[in-house]
Amino acid sequence: MALDGIAAGTKAPDFELKDNHGRTVRLSDFRGEKNVVLLFYPFAFTGVCTGELCALRDELPKFVNDDTQLLAVSNDSIHTLRVFAEQEGLEYPLVSDFWPHGEVSRAYGVFDEEKGCAVRGTFIIDKEGVVRWTVVNDLPDARDLNEYVEALETL
Repeated sequence: MALDGIAAGTKAPDFELKDNHGRTVRLSDFRGEKNVVLLFYPFAFTGVCTGELCALRDELPKFVNDDTQLLAVSNDSIHTLRVFAEQEGLEYPLVSDFWPHGEVSRAYGVFDEEKGCAVRGTFIIDKEGVVRWTVVNDLPDARDLNEYVEALETL
């Protein structure tokens, strides 16, 4: 089952979720302030996801700076995400779409109902809250970080 996610040019659905430190994260809080790289991934502690999130960690200044905020979303609990972030040295917010399970992943069109998790969807949202770029990969397929960098440079 291929999921496409919401299209570029669409107003990004707002959400309010908790991050790995229990802090409330609202997409609308970044409006007018920062572009957002909203990255959905299936599960913490899995091989491809860990590789992707550590690659982002290693290039963090490109994704967390005065103009941009990275938010990584999975359907894991905040407790799982806290341990995962500590183990991997992840300094950016890991956001939990645990309950209602997958609600935000569904709003972005990247929730796999059969597997009960988000697929690898990435959305670059501009400061006005509009999706400007998107890519959705199947579960086993890692994403290319250079594509995000190039898309951010166009904003």
